[in-house]
Amino acid sequence: MTLHPRTRLIRNSRAAFTLMEVLVVVAILVVLAGIGVVVFRYLEDSKENVAKVGITNIEKAVEAYKLAYGNYPESLQILTEPLDGKPAYLDEKSIYDPWNRPYEYHPEQHHPKTGRPLIMSGGVTPGQTKPIRNWN
Repeated sequence: MTLHPRTRLIRNSRAAFTLMEVLVVVAILVVLAGIGVVVFRYLEDSKENVAKVGITNIEKAVEAYKLAYGNYPESLQILTEPLDGKPAYLDEKSIYDPWNRPYEYHPEQHHPKTGRPLIMSGGVTPGQTKPIRNWN
């Protein structure tokens, strides 16, 4: 009669990840990074669009001020203050671009055809990128 030794079940303890697990994690990280780059680009494009809309709103407020008072305002700050019992033309935050810098307003520079003053933003990096202006 032969006796069989009692076998114990030994659990394998894992010391590391498998190659497949590492590849799946790397693939997920690459996909997330790619999505992040695309979203960041759209975010910058949307900020430029917001700046264009802001400039258009300021331009309309400047024109309304000219109709009411006969000349263009000396600064954008004037448009944020109530005048003659009338509400302000713009909110205080409306004179700042999406990058939290004040819009540039040049009442002394008039467009040759329309006569409107220059309103602009420096864009993402002033001096390095093309400014966003109300003149084409």
